[in-house]
Amino acid sequence: MKRVILTSSAGVGLALADRADMVVPFIYRFVSGPLPTPDHLNDYLGARWPSNEMHWSDCVRVRQSPLLSRRDRAGGLLWVCETYGVDFIELWFDPEPNSQLQLIWILGYLRSHPVIAERLKLRLVDFDLQDADPGELRHRDVRELDVTESDFEIADMAWEAYRAPTPELCAGLLHRPLGKLSFLKPAVEDLLAELPSPATGLGATETLLLERIAGGHNRTDELFRPDALGTRVFDPWELGTLLEGLAFGPAPAIAGLDGKLATLDPDNARSRNAAFRRSRLSLTEFGDGGPGRFSPSQPDQTLVGRHASHQ
Repeated sequence: MKRVILTSSAGVGLALADRADMVVPFIYRFVSGPLPTPDHLNDYLGARWPSNEMHWSDCVRVRQSPLLSRRDRAGGLLWVCETYGVDFIELWFDPEPNSQLQLIWILGYLRSHPVIAERLKLRLVDFDLQDADPGELRHRDVRELDVTESDFEIADMAWEAYRAPTPELCAGLLHRPLGKLSFLKPAVEDLLAELPSPATGLGATETLLLERIAGGHNRTDELFRPDALGTRVFDPWELGTLLEGLAFGPAPAIAGLDGKLATLDPDNARSRNAAFRRSRLSLTEFGDGGPGRFSPSQPDQTLVGRHASHQ
């Protein structure tokens, strides 16, 4: 039996767990910024063209993937699965919000390919894949379920809700039965909590950043450490963007963030990382005046801004 695992970037360790002939981790971040267009996503999973900025095969470890030789890296994901007679395609996506968004996106994509859709198996990953040891993953018992038409319908409904220009449809998901996609509901709750509060103008993570800084955590490496904030929506680079929004607006709530960050190329990871490490953060008088006085200067980096611009 030939197996392929589709997972999020949190599941890269599965490539070393010897549970499949090929593990494909998806690196797209759907929780911040404008969503990629459907054509862009289709190109990502299809055959490689000179114009492709990213391709699914870029993240596949060829040495751990007997199904994917170097000459096949230009092929589409489904072409590889059909060419090599893959029997099962397993979906390993943990409860983290971005992973759940990736799950409903890939389900929508695979639904339009019935031959492949019949081979799908959903693994109910109720733990954090990123922290899982590959040796443990090799033998861990993870419940496997068939993917049915109702699962595809729920995924399509949820993806369309997330792509909607306003968040009402997402809020509506909280009151709907989601069947096997049970981890999607708490993920949506976390995402909705990042909308600017009507009372404070802050999302949940922005509020926590101010609280931690007020409590004396003035180093960005402390704030960016996994689980330091108790939220799971944004990665460290996205947290950096939130800090910039709080520090560089017309009425800053944070002082001490290295000013070079305002002018550095967003892709200059080395210089940006150094600038974050040099920073020593504190609250300004405005930021310390109570959350009710604060309105974020760059809400477009959170869920609300993406809802306004990603259509």
